[in-house]
Amino acid sequence: PLYIVTEYPKSGGTWVSQMLSDYLNVPFPRNQVPKFQSSVMHGHDLYSPTMKNVFVVLRDGRDIMISYYYHSLFKNERFNARLVEITRRELKFDDYNDIKSNLPKFIEYKFTYKKHPRFTWSDFVNSWTDQDVAIIRYENLLQDPVKELGKAIYKICKVELDENRLRQIAEKYSFKNLAKRNPGEEKKHSFLRKGIAGDWKHHFSKEARQVFN
Repeated sequence: PLYIVTEYPKSGGTWVSQMLSDYLNVPFPRNQVPKFQSSVMHGHDLYSPTMKNVFVVLRDGRDIMISYYYHSLFKNERFNARLVEITRRELKFDDYNDIKSNLPKFIEYKFTYKKHPRFTWSDFVNSWTDQDVAIIRYENLLQDPVKELGKAIYKICKVELDENRLRQIAEKYSFKNLAKRNPGEEKKHSFLRKGIAGDWKHHFSKEARQVFN
């Protein structure tokens, strides 16, 4: 079968896909055309009744706005140059590093300019609410990846879990191992920027909170 990992961008879907691929021992053709074999497929999709074996990754939308701001306005190692070009053309800020001042306009932009992807974070969350899928919460994954991932794998695969192997995989794909720095140590121009939850509290002004709400 295909295992589908879907997320609103910057929710941790790539991270989840890597760990699932390793644990289930099937390929994860990242940014490639898939082969005709069992694989982990990662994308940004709303609910469809035709989709099976679905893992939905959810993350606090306020943290997503921070992560997406940097991903949309600064080039990183994950081939986002075209997205940066488009976003900077649409949002002509005086100083792109001044995230606190720019964030209200950026949030409004992400909730109205539906092209990358063609739906909002709210659309995504509402689409998957109460569906028979495996929900993986980014914040829980940071706290206890073995429990959060194991629960999701059991729901889809109905197999006895190997917690020791899951623990090894979680360590292998931890932020510290992949980014070569500790969670919270920021590298603004990296796809793996900070690796924490609650970062929005450092950037949201009162206006940003009102616009997001």
